[in-house]
Amino acid sequence: MANETGKTRGESLTVMTELVIPNDTNMLGNLLGGRLLYLIDIVGAMTATRHAESIVATVQMNTVEFKRPIKLGCIVELTSYVVWTGNTSIEVAVEIYGEDPITKTREFISKVFMVFVALDAEGRKHKTIPYLPETEREIQDYEEAANRRRQTI
Repeated sequence: MANETGKTRGESLTVMTELVIPNDTNMLGNLLGGRLLYLIDIVGAMTATRHAESIVATVQMNTVEFKRPIKLGCIVELTSYVVWTGNTSIEVAVEIYGEDPITKTREFISKVFMVFVALDAEGRKHKTIPYLPETEREIQDYEEAANRRRQTI
């Protein structure tokens, strides 16, 4: 539960791992982009829901650039955390890595920023819990997110 002033990054951080199986791949044996987008949306929503302690809806996802493919039999690791909150909005970052479980090679795939809106049980926007950045890196992430929000409004 949030303290009186807000929540820290660690209180809603989410790590999700998936094994790339044949049904998730294209004809080259690489993870389908659409499947990865689905996983990004799921892990981002889990983080936003944990933070807001309410229903959330995805309202924005920035450009997704796939730096390299994730092959059949590899592990996808998605780490999601809050970087900014507004009145009803929550910005979440999702970092994606691919890992070969045999060679233990781990590669950066992408970093995506998403915005969610906190909703009540009737689907109406409501005030979310403030995010409290603690470290210098978190404060920098917060300021960068605030700048992104100003550019999209």
